[in-house]
Amino acid sequence: MVKEDLCITIPSLFRCPISLDVMKSPVSLCTGVTYDRSNIQRWLDNGNNTCPATMQILQSKEIVPNRTLQRLIRLWSDSVCERVNSDEFPAENSVPSKDQVVEIIRDIESMNLNRLDSLSKFVRFAEESEENRKFLAKLEGFLPMLVRFLDNVDGEVSVRIEFLEQVVRISDLVLSKLEDSEQLKNLMFKSQSNCLASLLLVLQQGSTDSKIASVRVLQSVAIDAESKLLIAGKDGLITELVTIIMPENDQALIEAGLSCLISISIPRRIKIKLAQLGAIKIFSKLLSESNSSISISEKVLKLLETVSSCKEGRSEICEDPVCVPAILQKALKVSFMATEHAVTILWSVCYLSRDQKAQEAVTKANGLTKILLLMQSNCSPAIRQMSADLLKIFRVNSKSCLSCYDTKTTHIMPF
Repeated sequence: MVKEDLCITIPSLFRCPISLDVMKSPVSLCTGVTYDRSNIQRWLDNGNNTCPATMQILQSKEIVPNRTLQRLIRLWSDSVCERVNSDEFPAENSVPSKDQVVEIIRDIESMNLNRLDSLSKFVRFAEESEENRKFLAKLEGFLPMLVRFLDNVDGEVSVRIEFLEQVVRISDLVLSKLEDSEQLKNLMFKSQSNCLASLLLVLQQGSTDSKIASVRVLQSVAIDAESKLLIAGKDGLITELVTIIMPENDQALIEAGLSCLISISIPRRIKIKLAQLGAIKIFSKLLSESNSSISISEKVLKLLETVSSCKEGRSEICEDPVCVPAILQKALKVSFMATEHAVTILWSVCYLSRDQKAQEAVTKANGLTKILLLMQSNCSPAIRQMSADLLKIFRVNSKSCLSCYDTKTTHIMPF
């Protein structure tokens, strides 16, 4: 029996009605139709309220795992693996060898191979091991091929999104293994490149995992002032990054979005843009969330510190009634790094800007006690000096309990 004679018949019940691939995580809608979870979730996330197969209006968007079908698919897959010689006829979801990867790259354009299927093989190969990711990162022509795919995508929207999702996933997997950190940036930011438009499309319409991968790719190319400004100059990109850090989103997605914003927010015009887009209010909500992780709190405070270095950012922080109290709430409670960010922000709005609203907010939130405690802690000289500057501001305030307290001392004993 030769390879061409072998075939596997996939039961139609096992195929997702959207992708026509074997379902990995079958879930059912209220209409009784079963889909693969990632495909139907993408359909619903795009704002659709109908069943794709029947076009019936959904009375509920709840999806229920189809455990019975999942067990049947697993049994069928196991039986196929037992019957088929993997060397002669690799299973549909098998991991390709290094030689096969090289062959796919060589033939993917010249022989008009199915690019989506080829990218899926690359993803499986990269996910298999760190050694495979290093192999792809060093493979000649692989990274330029991915950038060409990002730059030149056509076809139906649903197909384009699915294709781009695979491109950003494989790009994210190999990024940390690149020997030349500027290679991807130089390829993506060539003249008239559409790569940023493709990454934005994934952020707008992709799955959560794909959005995270897209954000990481953006962060990896934001390595100098020019690239940061190019990213900020792409219409809708900063807006989408601000949208994905909303508190109701996935925690991993929020953290990735915050990391990317930290990377690109050094230029003054980007700080101003963040203030204009209402990012301060979102930062305040994230700080006020009881379930925010230490990492998210640190990143939010870092961004607030960055934005507070411009007049527009300080103004937005002072105008938001929640922001300063939320900053004080996290001071001394999260980490040493978070505390230093918090003091720097308070110094910017209370001492540098001398904003009356911010000063009153600190007083009402018992911020003076925290500043005193901080000065007695093992903080850095710069933070101790900022704390002393803050106490001087409140010392001249007739409402402050420190109206006659000398802040020049190095060891504070307020009681």
